[in-house]
Amino acid sequence: MGAVLGLCSMASWIPCLCGSAPCLLCRCCPSGNNSTVTRLIYAFFLLLGVAVACIMLMPGMEGGRGSSIPGAVYRVCFGMAMFFLLFSLLMIKVKSSKDPRAALHNGFWFFKFAAAVAITVGSFFISEGPFTTVWFYIGMAGAFCFILIQLVLLIDFAHSWNESWVEKMEEGNSRCWYAALLSVTTVSYLLSLVSLVMFYVYYTHSDGCTENKVFISINMLLCIAASVMSILPQIQESQPRSGLLQSSLVTLYTMYLTWSAMTNEPDRKCNPSLLGIIGLNTTSPGSQNHVVQWWDAQGIVGLILFLMCVLYSSIRNSSNAQVNKLTLTSDESALIEDGPQTDSFEEGNGPNRAVDNEKDGVTYSYSFFHFMLFLASLYIMMTLTNWYSPDSKYEAITSKWPSVWVKISSSWICIALYVWTLVAPLVLVNRDFD
Repeated sequence: MGAVLGLCSMASWIPCLCGSAPCLLCRCCPSGNNSTVTRLIYAFFLLLGVAVACIMLMPGMEGGRGSSIPGAVYRVCFGMAMFFLLFSLLMIKVKSSKDPRAALHNGFWFFKFAAAVAITVGSFFISEGPFTTVWFYIGMAGAFCFILIQLVLLIDFAHSWNESWVEKMEEGNSRCWYAALLSVTTVSYLLSLVSLVMFYVYYTHSDGCTENKVFISINMLLCIAASVMSILPQIQESQPRSGLLQSSLVTLYTMYLTWSAMTNEPDRKCNPSLLGIIGLNTTSPGSQNHVVQWWDAQGIVGLILFLMCVLYSSIRNSSNAQVNKLTLTSDESALIEDGPQTDSFEEGNGPNRAVDNEKDGVTYSYSFFHFMLFLASLYIMMTLTNWYSPDSKYEAITSKWPSVWVKISSSWICIALYVWTLVAPLVLVNRDFD
């Protein structure tokens, strides 16, 4: 009898797995917006793929069919990337949940999960050939774009954070909120300063490492210039809410990108490992084709930033018009309001249901969201393999200068994007940036 009841209980989930996001989470989650629930489920899909890719890096794991460890990670991420790219193409120009394609986006989870698994498994049957090398360069380009998206989301987060605390400061207890704002800004700049000092101490030498010296010095000057620019009277007049909090976070993120770039230098004298810095690595620097340590500090920090970015992009509700335009997100309050209370759950003790808040228009671009997850799959692929490139015979993994230049150039573009958000209202005087 218990087995029959168990089968009946499982059968009751089948319509939910084939149905919409509201039905899938109605039994375990409180009511919420359909747009948020759907994004969280897709984020879970991506994080599940990341977990599988991490398992591939465990000692003793091999990619199968002769694949190397990075080859296995590349194939898992290839499956995720192709899944999200397919949906990005399918969801182009979906305007509301009334579009038939919106039902595919917001439902049929069992079939979509099965499709993602099938694509990933199928990728392991692709002949080795040039696959890993070609996918490595595609991954670099996609990861570069995702780094820029991370900055856009970081600026969005900083603006939202600053606006929230400034509003609370104006409402009352201004000293407390001002102290909190000042403390976060100060800590961010102090961490950036400590990073600069450590970069010069450990990643440069008096008789070499010229590239590192140039990278560190240029980014230091650019960050100082951006910080000063954010508090200029002209900028403050056009954007009263801009300030040093945003600049401090952008500066700290730029320091991370600088460090990340230097950790990919082929010359081990200019790229010491973290264990070597703290004195726990007693081995010699070795040759150029050094033994790969997959789980290093740079990879862990990159993974943490990736998780924060994906989760924030899934629940974000930005009020920043410029960021909304960059991420193709609607800022119309009518589209993000909760539906009537009577629609959010059934009478009595019925299960909670998510509200379809996109009948009149989508609150975010379905196509761009999937494209962002496509780029995120490429970014995590490069992060988990430390941006290392397999040699032509797949016998060694080496750091390459293209990886260094991709990361360091992304740091320059990041600062340029932030500066543009500051000066855009002054340059494009006929545009409305409110």
